[in-house]
Amino acid sequence: MQVIIRPTTESAVALTAKLITDAVNENPGIVLGLATGRTMEAVYADIVKAYKNKEVDFSACKSFNLDEYIGLAGDDKNSYRYYMNYHLFDKINIKKQNTYLPNGLAADEKEESARYEWAIKAAGGVDIQLLGIGEDGHIGFNEPLSSLASRTRAKALTPETYQQNSPLFDNPEDMPKRAFTMGVGTILDAKRVIMLVTGAKKADIVAKAVEGPVTSMISASALQLHRNAIVIVDEAAAAKLQGKEYYNWIFDNEPEWEAYRNI
Repeated sequence: MQVIIRPTTESAVALTAKLITDAVNENPGIVLGLATGRTMEAVYADIVKAYKNKEVDFSACKSFNLDEYIGLAGDDKNSYRYYMNYHLFDKINIKKQNTYLPNGLAADEKEESARYEWAIKAAGGVDIQLLGIGEDGHIGFNEPLSSLASRTRAKALTPETYQQNSPLFDNPEDMPKRAFTMGVGTILDAKRVIMLVTGAKKADIVAKAVEGPVTSMISASALQLHRNAIVIVDEAAAAKLQGKEYYNWIFDNEPEWEAYRNI
């Protein structure tokens, strides 16, 4: 795992977006794993800006999203399909038929979960997976005690997740209490993982996920086991990290980061 600390939220977001657009340029047929949430909106805005500046072409890409609420149609403004269309897919030249999310209205949850796993495998696997982190350390909707070997499945959300996300609904009581999510094991299968975390509210959980024990109580801690995981944080989110001096040394001296130091 590599930890990159940037001085501001804006620079952390910009670095994340640049890594993704550079990956697309290096491999035009790349399979992207995408995330939702407020942290990602700025990332997608930067990616859209790069596309409009003709710096990147998404026409040959495929994408798979981490999760989707159970019970919401894709045209529901609170669904993650709607979110992705609004913030990214409708603003770049990716083909909609190459963008995949679980079907929130699927009649058979086990069948839909298996179908999604098969679709990822058929696409050759995820090349680069974008992640955020919940305040309890979850990635996707892999809530505490999720198996670190779990695969895509239907999952009950915790009361904490419900409380954090329900204000995003016009009527908070309309928020579903269950969702499809890629499993921790599914996420770890990605060839490369980038987790972006910003803000002081996430400082405690970032330190636990990055420097604490690997535990199913904090599903993001499983990234410590990944062969190519990058955690990008701003100064506020990095406040509780013990290894900050070393992480900065790596970024300032490893050749792979030379082109990104001025972002």
